[in-house]
Order: sequence, then structure tokens, then C-alpha cells
Amino acid sequence: MCNFATMEVDFQYSNDFYAMNEKELSHTCIHLLCTAGEGSFVFNEHCYHIKKNDLVVIPYPDNVSNLAAHSDLQVEWFAADYKFLQNLLPSNNYSIGGSISLNQNPVIKLTDEHVCHLLCDFHRIRERMGDRHLQFYRELMGSLCLTMMYDIFEAHAQRDTTDTQTDRTAYIVKQLMALLATGISRTERDVSYYAERLNVSPKYLSATIKRVTGHTVTSYIDRHTVPILKDYLDDERLSLTQIAERMNFASLSYFSRYCTKHLGLSPSEYRKSLQPK
Repeated sequence: MCNFATMEVDFQYSNDFYAMNEKELSHTCIHLLCTAGEGSFVFNEHCYHIKKNDLVVIPYPDNVSNLAAHSDLQVEWFAADYKFLQNLLPSNNYSIGGSISLNQNPVIKLTDEHVCHLLCDFHRIRERMGDRHLQFYRELMGSLCLTMMYDIFEAHAQRDTTDTQTDRTAYIVKQLMALLATGISRTERDVSYYAERLNVSPKYLSATIKRVTGHTVTSYIDRHTVPILKDYLDDERLSLTQIAERMNFASLSYFSRYCTKHLGLSPSEYRKSLQPK
């Protein structure tokens, strides 16, 4: 059994390498730092070898298998609910492009400086995991997780500066992200629209994005759309009908269903939740 320091199901911390693919972690994103020794694992049908100063970032680790560790292997890892972490980041953040790269190679070689920063992040998170009695506990944990993720992005971005992806699939993915970054999903949320813009079939686009990133085209469209939706709902000068029209929803009822699906509340309920209590 792994020795978890846990808070509900959202945050878990351990130094047990073999606990990486525990079933209860299937909804999380794992951030594992190798501090000594060597080990290996299989992810998405590829074998990866890790050693000191290697960071492993794996969303939905149920795809991890064949864990093997040398006797001197030492690791620390932190896992949090994947959707919780994604919701902390703005839609146009480096995280979208970074997630594509990490799905293809989840191992990042860190400098000693990066390791120092990341261990500090890990330990701050571990120290505050027991403070769940605090009123703003999730917000507190969110801010600590966000610091950790930006430190990871810094190291990851430096790794990817030397990458030159020129194949067709990488081009398609980058062009889709570029289209979404323009804010076009405010009015265009159909996969067929983006397929037409990229001169491919919807089936090809969907299969390519899923294969390269591990996520669906629709999930990326929604991730860019939801912040726009929230901004409109935050503007009390706009009626719900005006927002539905601006976002090109076919009807007010369809707009309401979209809000409920992605915000967990109807448009009117969401606006009420913004009011001071």
C-alpha cells in the first residue's frame, strides 16, 4: 500500500514510485521528481527511463504501466485532480501547447536550479494539505499549484526551444491552437468549421488531435469558450438573450444547457453566485 498524505481526492503526495498508477489516481495529473537513482515506466506504449533531476508530468496516469525501479531510486510526487489544475490556467496559456508536447514525451530534464524551485513548491503544497479547515482552502491550494505549474512551464519551455516539429500532424495541431487563440470559438464551436479552415475532414482533425494530444477537439474548443462565456456573464449590462446572440447560440435554451454543462449552473444561477452574500 502506498503511503499517501491526502486531502479528500483532489490532492495526494507520496514518495512511492510504484503508487503512480494506483486506480484512485486515474482522474489526476501526476508530477513526479526523481531525486536519486534510476527507474523506468511505459506511457502511451513508449518506454521512458528516468534518473536524478528528471521530472515526469503525466495526466490521467492510468496509461502508465511496467513500472521498474533500481534499488537506489528516490522520488517525490504530487497529484491533483486534472480538471482542477486545468481550470487554474487561462485558456491561451502555454499549458495547451505544453500539454501536447508532454503527451508525446512526459519526461523533462531539469537543472539543479529548477529542481530546487520545484522541491520547494512540492513541500509547500505538502505542508498546507492538512489545512482543509480553512475557509479558502481550495483557493490557497490552487495558488500553490499554480506556482508549481509555472515553474514546470519554465523548465518545459526551455526544453522545447530546440524542438522543430515540421510534420503534418504537428502543423495541424498548431494551426488549430492558433485559430482558437483568436477567440473565434465565441461564435464557432463546431468541429466541422475548424476542419474546413484547416482543409481537412472533421474525422481526420478529430483523430489527429486525439492521437497527438490525448484530448478531443471539442475539449479544446470548450476550454477557449468557457472563459469568454464567464466574461459575458460577469457583465451585468448584458442580458442573457444578448449573450446568447453574441455567442451565436441557436436558442436561449441551448445557451442555458451549455452553461449548465460547463459551469455546473444555469446562466441565471451563475450570475446569482457572483452576488455578494
